Amino acid sequence: MESEPVRRRIIEWEDPRDTARVSPDATGLEHLQAMIDGEVPPPPMASLMGMNLIAVTEGSATFTCTPDEFHYNTVGTVHGGLVCTLLDSAAGCAAQSVMPAGHLYTSIELKVSYLRPLRHDSGEVTCVGTVLKSGRRVVFTEATVTDASGALIATATSSLLVIPTS
Repeated sequence: MESEPVRRRIIEWEDPRDTARVSPDATGLEHLQAMIDGEVPPPPMASLMGMNLIAVTEGSATFTCTPDEFHYNTVGTVHGGLVCTLLDSAAGCAAQSVMPAGHLYTSIELKVSYLRPLRHDSGEVTCVGTVLKSGRRVVFTEATVTDASGALIATATSSLLVIPTS
């Protein structure tokens, strides 16, 4: 059996310290909006996975990604890790969007439900994260991934710890 030529992919990213470097007076929403506006570079993980933060409002964050062959697993579908990363990112950024200045967050729990397989010909997927409840110490969020036809691919719920930086 004759094999096809090896495929290659070049990934470029900016210094991750530039992504995290933001005014101490900026809220989470302002930081994320600066990223969308190109004032702050996206995190390297977004470049690696091919994800784009395209919209943010208080309590909501939306990512897009176009799955490709390099996202495939051993059974010929998009690896669940891509879907999980999208869900975690949208849920986390939704939480970040309600953070006051001087506060960070980190995921403490993520529950994912996969509903159908995803393939590279499924077209651009959209992942929306939404805050369900924002507390002083924990933020509860949910997120969904839909394919280009609007079919629901996966859902998640997440709990995120609020961390004061000062």
